[in-house]
Amino acid sequence: MRTVITFLIVFGVLVIVHEFGHFFFAKRAGILVREFAIGMGPKIYAHMGKDGTTYTLRLLPIGGYVRMAGLEDEETDLSPGMPLSLELDKQGNVQRINVSKKVQLPNSIPLELIRADLLDELTISGYVYGDESQETTYKVNHEATVIEENGTEVRIAPRDVQFQSAKIGSRILTNFAGPMNNFILTVLLFIALAFVQGGVPDYDTNQIGTVEPDSPAMKAGLTDNAEILSIDDQQISKWEDLTKVVSKNPGKELSVTAVQNGKQETLMLVPEERESNGEKIGMIGVGLHMNTSLGAKLLSGFTQTWDLMGRIFEALGSLFTGFSLDKLGGPVMMYKLSSEAAQQGVRTVIYLMAFLSVNLGIVNLLPIPAFDGGKILLNIIEAFRGKPLDPEKEGMITMVGFVFIMVLMILVTWNDISRFFF
Repeated sequence: MRTVITFLIVFGVLVIVHEFGHFFFAKRAGILVREFAIGMGPKIYAHMGKDGTTYTLRLLPIGGYVRMAGLEDEETDLSPGMPLSLELDKQGNVQRINVSKKVQLPNSIPLELIRADLLDELTISGYVYGDESQETTYKVNHEATVIEENGTEVRIAPRDVQFQSAKIGSRILTNFAGPMNNFILTVLLFIALAFVQGGVPDYDTNQIGTVEPDSPAMKAGLTDNAEILSIDDQQISKWEDLTKVVSKNPGKELSVTAVQNGKQETLMLVPEERESNGEKIGMIGVGLHMNTSLGAKLLSGFTQTWDLMGRIFEALGSLFTGFSLDKLGGPVMMYKLSSEAAQQGVRTVIYLMAFLSVNLGIVNLLPIPAFDGGKILLNIIEAFRGKPLDPEKEGMITMVGFVFIMVLMILVTWNDISRFFF
């Protein structure tokens, strides 16, 4: 249960933060966000805000999404002959269009639809009460809503509030905002991690942190925060120098010169022999010194994010030199990592969330159709051409990208299942 809860929290936070980036900048650009959903699947709760967005809570607590006007299949299918009902405002204009059998509108007008234009003319025509002898046309309010077949009520999407009607720069920023939010979240998580663990590991000092109980270091007389000057006459100036000497001398007595409690001492220490990756190495049981200053904690959010991004780009580069599904991971991999993190505590969960967040941001920026990066690339091409791509061609490109991602996801998921469960 702890693993499931950890997975849902990690996955949910990452996706919701990502989608909120798209949501926020779409609003700033004047793009109508018809729905902001938390979770997936059947709707549990819905509320339409004054901003025209319907906020929904859905049954499956995995992620969420935003529906921006004019993208993908956002328009409700209003086909000739279908029965629906209309609710009018005081001026006689259509305020609500109901196509759902699950919802009944009191004092509404039943209509057999002939045609509807909810993009430009904002009109709807049909036979009232089934009277085919007379066609009636109603003007539709610009802020009218439509109750979809599943019972969700959302705003209609006139052309002027659709995604494609926004300025090209605003569209690029809206597409970029999702990954950007993931990068911001990563920085904040690493800062939070620094506070939770009491500081930032300092690799550039010869001062150690805590000494583990009953460890070789404690038995030799080393204390917390001691400054290691040399080991067997080899000068120690940073953590790497210390680990290099100790790891190469398992079971061998070493002479350690250290400053502790204001005095310089020489101690005799024997590293404990451990096995790592088939090799015998030495361990003495000391931790890294922690920089506890506020500046170091805040700066660590940026430095660790930057370092992690560099390692991810290296990993992506290795896919081109030697592709393997083992280098990729999907939801099953996330569940496996969540399981391990849940067993190790809060700090590991925070690091996992930061690691996955920056991964999500970078992968989404890859110039693959259906990803944010692919959409940004199409926006840039449009900016250089001075006109948008043909909608059919753009739709085809997006569909090819979507199919590619789905096939890859299936392969990755099956590979993860094979690795972890068989």
